[in-house]
Amino acid sequence: MKKAFFLSLLAFILTVCCPSAPEAAPSLPVPTADGPVVSALPAETVPPATPAPTAELPATITLQLGEGTRELPLEDYLCGVVAAEMPASFPLEALKAQAVAARTYALSCAASGKHGAAAVCSEPGCCQAWLDEAALRERWGKSYAENAEKIRTAVEATAGQILRCGDEPVFAAFHSSSAGATEDSGAIWNPRPYLVSVSSPETAEDVPGYLSSVSVWPTDFRDTLLSLRPEADFSGPESAWVGTLRLDGSGRVAEAVLGGVSFSGVELRQLFSLRSTAFELRYTGGLFVFSVTGFGHGVGMSQYGAKVMAGQGASYDEILAHYYPGTELVFTA
Repeated sequence: MKKAFFLSLLAFILTVCCPSAPEAAPSLPVPTADGPVVSALPAETVPPATPAPTAELPATITLQLGEGTRELPLEDYLCGVVAAEMPASFPLEALKAQAVAARTYALSCAASGKHGAAAVCSEPGCCQAWLDEAALRERWGKSYAENAEKIRTAVEATAGQILRCGDEPVFAAFHSSSAGATEDSGAIWNPRPYLVSVSSPETAEDVPGYLSSVSVWPTDFRDTLLSLRPEADFSGPESAWVGTLRLDGSGRVAEAVLGGVSFSGVELRQLFSLRSTAFELRYTGGLFVFSVTGFGHGVGMSQYGAKVMAGQGASYDEILAHYYPGTELVFTA
């Protein structure tokens, strides 16, 4: 139990001190046919406050790979992003929506200058996931040619298209799945008028791992919380440690009172490696049990929501308009 406590403490310290590190919740998986990467943007990544005005799209993009960089044609880079972020088995319209979101995000990230000479990195916890041909051949095996062609079709069909709000490229956040509604960006980052809570249609029938749970022994629960809030009081019976859970407008936990002290939902997600902040918490059978719905920070486009919408006949521009309300889909040179 002491080991679990120190591991939780170490994970939290790394999250706070290294905001560009991968999400402090579970390690981000490489996508499979079962589901996409959780998100290009973890809860602790703060978007640039003022993106530069939209300019012509560059023909190439400089990608940071570990300590080095690699320059790629922009559309080739996007094929690697879409393949990494969304399964090729998803409907074409969902893949096209992902391509536009990825292109827009790359432009916004490049404008922020956070990687110096490089426009963007390949770490999904910081920027966007990206896989090269060798990695995709290994992952897809005999389906490589078919899947690569489908991804390329989605990227080329949306070539030059980005989302804009006014004269600026939007911060096109996306995540794996939501619990009925997406999150308002103001709940975890800077507010954006186009990153507000909207409905999202995916359910447990559509999403593998949509419902998950984390059980914690009382001593680990107590010690983990004390590592962040030493003033919390857990002297009473364990059944009384959990107080009020306040939900935000999207149904996620905004605040929880534990041991008489307030914790944010984001803090609890990080501390206990929860898949999202859409959770219930109860003390039962001698354990504290988090019952979690969805996966990811919840802001922007839900990838599984896009899949469901596409399956229902929505086009990629309709999907984008739904998840990024008030934005404009434009063509750039």
